[in-house]
Amino acid sequence: MKRPDLKELLNSIPTKPGVYLMKDEYGTVIYVGKAINLRSRVRSYFHESAQEWEKTRQLAWRVADVEFIVTGSELEALVLESTLIKRHRPRFNVRLKDDKRYPYIKVTWQDDFPHIYVTRQMVDDGARYYGPYTSVDAVHRTLDLLRRMFPYLTCKREITGQDTRACLYYHIKRCAGPCIGAVSKEDYRAIIRQLCDFLEGKADEVLADLKQRMEAAAGTLAFEKAAQLRDQIRAVEKVIERQRVVSLTKVDQDVIAFAREDGQACVQVFFIRRGRLVGREYFVLEGTAEEDNRTVAASFLKQFYDEAAYVPPEILLPEEVAEALVIEAWLRTRRGTKVALRVPRRGRKKELVQMAVENAAETLAHLRAQWLADESQHTAALAELQEALNLPAPPTRIEGYDISNIQGTAATGSMVVFVKGVVRKSDYRRFRIKSVTGSDDLAMMREVLRRRFKRAVAARECKASEGRKDDKWAILPDLVLIDGGKGQLNAALEALQEYGLDDLAVVGLAKKNEELFLPGQSEPVILPRGSQGLFLVQRVRDEAHRFAVAHHRSVRRKAGLASQLDAVPGVGPRRRAALLKQFGSLEAIRAAGVEELAAVPGMTRQAAEAVKDFL
Repeated sequence: MKRPDLKELLNSIPTKPGVYLMKDEYGTVIYVGKAINLRSRVRSYFHESAQEWEKTRQLAWRVADVEFIVTGSELEALVLESTLIKRHRPRFNVRLKDDKRYPYIKVTWQDDFPHIYVTRQMVDDGARYYGPYTSVDAVHRTLDLLRRMFPYLTCKREITGQDTRACLYYHIKRCAGPCIGAVSKEDYRAIIRQLCDFLEGKADEVLADLKQRMEAAAGTLAFEKAAQLRDQIRAVEKVIERQRVVSLTKVDQDVIAFAREDGQACVQVFFIRRGRLVGREYFVLEGTAEEDNRTVAASFLKQFYDEAAYVPPEILLPEEVAEALVIEAWLRTRRGTKVALRVPRRGRKKELVQMAVENAAETLAHLRAQWLADESQHTAALAELQEALNLPAPPTRIEGYDISNIQGTAATGSMVVFVKGVVRKSDYRRFRIKSVTGSDDLAMMREVLRRRFKRAVAARECKASEGRKDDKWAILPDLVLIDGGKGQLNAALEALQEYGLDDLAVVGLAKKNEELFLPGQSEPVILPRGSQGLFLVQRVRDEAHRFAVAHHRSVRRKAGLASQLDAVPGVGPRRRAALLKQFGSLEAIRAAGVEELAAVPGMTRQAAEAVKDFL
């Protein structure tokens, strides 16, 4: 049935194609969808027939407002829908589990001497991108392998070919040495071109080119160069041996399959380039409960290929997907040529899809086992803390605090958050100590907690008066963990009492004997060695310490660098800040050329020359 407060709104929605955004009472977008007929599609969520599905019933119950954006076509609606899902991450949409960006390998092809490194964002800057990958560790392993085959630059020095000495990497054959003129710009770019070809699956072509160059070098009696090329050939051949040939047609394909169980879904993607299986990745999806396979597949295709650096001409799937024609049209705009979504019925392609299905099922089973083991440990840890600290319920949200300074200088504080025993880095906060002079850790802890809970009280009052959605400051912890003993604990209690929050559970963890100090108790609580509860509070304490120290080091480094830059004639606070933002370290500024320094916003060539001369 239609909700009375939405009836007029639903009747006002146009019958044109577009995208609709459903919002809850706090204005949070909880679902994004597209439709050829917006009014008909949105109204369908409130029909009696749709209420038999739990997910639809929950969605309809929470909807307080609906916004819509009319588009010129269904294809435009698809593109806009993907953008809005990525921006809002609505809880009722099927979405990739991690909200972080996936890592890519970036090759700065636009530079004279290209660099290769890991990035999480693709930019239209002339560089070449490869990915996405699900694991940054896997990317670094790939780069390490590539560097053995194609020795590329990793330093940030200006390459002139006239340096007197090369770095260690040149001597261990991990860099071609363009800095000392060991290779010309053309030869170095040839190395990087081969690296790109290898990432694109053109291993056979790379191998043939290397062999041809080795024979040419040997023919001109350049035996040292021929030996280097021989070593490259051997490294490439070892990798090719591990790449399984799955097609004799030498086509580019992605093979995609799904496994689902109890509302959880895992996607396996095989990357086939030139007929060779060059890699595979898995992705976990959220919000798949009560969605059919066609819808899940369509949602994944739209999100994955919106971020993918490369779209192959053929994508193999285990079954048909929803909106196949419009997705193919959209993929064609991404690739520039035709892209086919195919569901093979027999032959080698069918075998490939089946292999992907089996891998997806195995991966999901492995992940579920990990999740269940982790969940069991976290549940046990929280239950132990509830009992040991006499809490009314297991502490779902734990906030840990620590202070870092050296004799009062560059003092910083940290706040880390664990939810259900798992870190939630999006809620972490850093603090620069403002009101304390000298080395007074207790006063610093008091300041950090005052500032944190002043924001909490203000945010909750704002929510109550304006009906706005909670921001992260407004969420109060179930347990506050302070790094330190009775002194730090009392400082924390004073700060909480100022804002009427003395009912929050607070505990101090003293590192010497891992003792837990509670308010009003003279004797500490000692958790059993090896218990999950002790492991959890140690993790919170250590993470708060790590986060505080990292910020402290950053503040000290920038302060030291700023003080040196202050002595440069013509460099004031704005130019100093711009240089710090651009280069990040004194070494990087020192290694930069005059043109690079002059290109920094606010800098002039005269100022750049002054910096270069001074450093």
